[in-house]
Amino acid sequence: MKKRLTYKNIEAFVFRLWEREISEDPISEKENELLKQWKIRTEKDLDTVHLKESRERVLAGLEYYFPQRDIQSVKSFKTSFYKIAAVIILLLSLGGIFTYTMFIKPDVYLAKSVNRVVYLEDGSVVTLLPGAELTVAKSFPASTRVVNLKGDAVFSVAKSKIHPFIVHAEGFSTKVLGTVFKITQSGKKKAVDLYEGKVAVSSPGVPVSFLKPNQKWTNFGVAHTTAIISLKPVKNPTNKIPSILSLSFNDVPLKEVVAVLESNYNTKVLYPKEAEDKKITADFTGGTVSENIESLAFILGLEVQKKENTYILKK
Repeated sequence: MKKRLTYKNIEAFVFRLWEREISEDPISEKENELLKQWKIRTEKDLDTVHLKESRERVLAGLEYYFPQRDIQSVKSFKTSFYKIAAVIILLLSLGGIFTYTMFIKPDVYLAKSVNRVVYLEDGSVVTLLPGAELTVAKSFPASTRVVNLKGDAVFSVAKSKIHPFIVHAEGFSTKVLGTVFKITQSGKKKAVDLYEGKVAVSSPGVPVSFLKPNQKWTNFGVAHTTAIISLKPVKNPTNKIPSILSLSFNDVPLKEVVAVLESNYNTKVLYPKEAEDKKITADFTGGTVSENIESLAFILGLEVQKKENTYILKK
């Protein structure tokens, strides 16, 4: 009885199928079922470039097996040659599918109507919220642990002092060494809520933001805008609850700056219509509402008049 071969790599599997063809032994029911399942799962996702790379890898792997076979004569070789060629062409195609799936194609996890928990190889745990999609490369974990996220998810990252964990979301990135945080993406509005540890959030056009526990990074849905908000605010002596710890704009139209100020400071700001598209670059970190609006007026070269909860910017 032949020793059962456990297929630890695709080249061994391809060569064993070739042996079946040449010896005219039937392919086992289990092998047929395996072929069928792989073909159904992967054929629809084939990528031309990856398929070519996969075929080359399979062919290189097959070279190991042929020198070990003793060709009895030129005649027997010619008899087998066409069968060998036909089978290898077929199996290289199948091998391309297998190798692409097993070694190249990223793993994609999708949460449809309910949360989905994903356990990564480094020990990190990702809870995908409904509609979220996580893409993990076959090389994960590497020296830098990188994943890609669409939608919302909560990350509990395994600690490592030397291997950063980076989440590339839609238009921004979050970098950590080990912590618990949540990423939220709703249209243009992006946010990172930090529960444990530390994270660095980077977004095009604005400085990197460093969060501490119970803090939140957001762009308020405005490009080139960054803010850090306290998730667990403490009442100050005047009984007002601070929320925005830092707020920066880089080349942002005035109308969008005002929209952020109004929605987060519960106030109204009026300004000349002709100034609404003027680009504003300012850091309002640490200022009160009045101080921030005074700074905005200074940038615009306007005067400020306050009536109850409304600020009027005028020439």
